[in-house]
Formats: sequence, C-alpha cells, structure tokens
Amino acid sequence: MASTTPIDTPPAPPMARKRARPRTGRAGDKVFLGLSRGSGILLLVIMASIAVFLTYRAALAISKDQGNFFTTFDWNPAGDPPVFGIAVLLFGTVVSSIIAMAIAVPVAVGIALFISHYAPRKLAAPLAYVVDLLAAVPSIVYGIWGALFLVPYLEGLNLWLDQFFGWTYLFEKTEVGVARSLFTVGILLAIMILPIVTSVSREVFLQVPKTNEEAALALGATRWEVIRLSVLPFGRSGVISASMLGLGRALGETMAVATVLSPSFVISGHLLNPGGGTFAQNIAAKFDEADQFGRDALIASGLVLFVLTLLVNGAARLIIARRKEYSGANA
Repeated sequence: MASTTPIDTPPAPPMARKRARPRTGRAGDKVFLGLSRGSGILLLVIMASIAVFLTYRAALAISKDQGNFFTTFDWNPAGDPPVFGIAVLLFGTVVSSIIAMAIAVPVAVGIALFISHYAPRKLAAPLAYVVDLLAAVPSIVYGIWGALFLVPYLEGLNLWLDQFFGWTYLFEKTEVGVARSLFTVGILLAIMILPIVTSVSREVFLQVPKTNEEAALALGATRWEVIRLSVLPFGRSGVISASMLGLGRALGETMAVATVLSPSFVISGHLLNPGGGTFAQNIAAKFDEADQFGRDALIASGLVLFVLTLLVNGAARLIIARRKEYSGANA
C-alpha cells in the first residue's frame, strides 16, 4: 500500500481582531475650531462696534459743522456757528509719521542685522535686551525727555539744516522759535518706534535657514552678499510687518507729541518751523475742556485716524500678498 504524504494546508487565518479606533482627538479639534472661529468673529464684532460708534457720533458733529470738515484749518466747535476741520491734523499726523519711518526703519534694520549676524554672542544678548527694554519705556517719559533735552539741543541742528539745506524749502527755517516742530516730533517718534521695528526684524532674521547662508558662503559670497541675497529677501515680509507696527504707534502717539509739539492750526511745508498738530495730540489737549458737541467733533477726528490706520494696515497686507514667495500663503 502506497504511503501518502499529507498535503500541507495553509493554516486558517486567525480571527480578525477588532481594530481599536485611533484616538484622533476630534472633540478637541471641534472645541479648538469653535474657539478660534469665535475669537475671530468676536474681533470683527468689536471692530464693527467701534466703527459704528465713531461713525454715529461723528455724523452728529459733522452735520452741524459750518466749515468743510476735510479742508478747514480752524478748530472751533464751541463757536457760534461751530467751525472745525482736520486739514492741519491730517497733515501733521502724516508728515510726522513719514519722518519717523524714514529715520527709524533703516536704523532698526541695521541694528537687527548687527545683532543677528555681526555682533559676537556676548555682545548680542545684552544689546538685544537693551533694545527690548526701550520698548517698555512709557510715552510720557519720552515726552519729558524730548521737551527737556531733545528740543533745546535740536536748535543747532535746525540752524545747520537751514544753512546747508534751506534751498530744499522743507528745511528752510522762516520763523524764530524753539524746535517744537513736526521735524522734532518725527525724530522723537522715530526713537519711540525704533525698539519695536528692531525687535521684530531681529527675530525674523534669526529664522533664516542656516543652510542657505552656509551654501552662499561655500560658493564664495561675502558676508554682505549673504545678507543681501539670503537674509533680506527671507525677512522682507517681517520687516514690512514690523514697520507697520511702528507706523501704527507713530500715528496714534499722544502724550509724547503733546509734550513736545507747539500746536497751531497752520499748514507749513517748512518742517523746521514751530507749530502743527496731530489727531491724537489734538484729542488729548482739547478733550477735557470740550462740551458734548466738542467731544463729538473730536470723535469725528478720531474716526479719520481709525480709517487711516485701517488703510495703512490694509496696504501692508496688499503689498505682502502681491509677492507669494514671502507672503506665507504657500507655507
């Protein structure tokens, strides 16, 4: 009888175990989504509430204004009839902010590059700490320092600018007086926004991938070429954002400007002449003595500053969005 070999049969598959559902944290995701969405909606509601309040109170004042709100140089809401306008305030706010940005942004970017790429570590850390500490100085302290130190010592600079650059019309000094001008305000604002722009720019420059810098150095690039080709393009969006933060503070600065500036409702292209005004300074100076209608007029000027700030931030976002390579849209 022939022997038969048993045929190997594959073992029966084990009973499939019921897979445990992975813990995806869906409940936590929903909670986080709800909180994030609610926070965004709440922010929009707050902004809309501020806009509605300012618009309503401004409409009450503008409806009784006997002058042109945008072109009148006078501010007399308590007169009979009331006449007030924002021409001088808008001019002073914009001009002083432009001066501050023109001075502060290049200096801040240079300081940020020095701290992040040039200074030794033992010097960079204390210097960064000092710069951050300047951002915590109260505005009134800057104002007192500007009135007692900056104004007297800028008189010599004003005379020098008038002597050598008076032909530019902007730096021609046609009135005698101390240096309580929009130019002085711009310098003071530049000092105040310098720590903000420097701190944000420094942190952005420190985030540049080291491989990019090392690759450029390996190809024979100099330190400046590395910064120009790798660091600055990478940190461009951060510098723009930092500049807009500084511009926001310059537009709305109150006490320091009120302490330094000699207010007058005259528009002059001579930046060294004393006088001028800004929205925030005018509100702070006239709010206590104003009646109900006068406060509505001040609120109307505050609405213009509110819109101006929104336009500046919107323009910054538009500039960043036009360049997708550094807008963060592809991140």
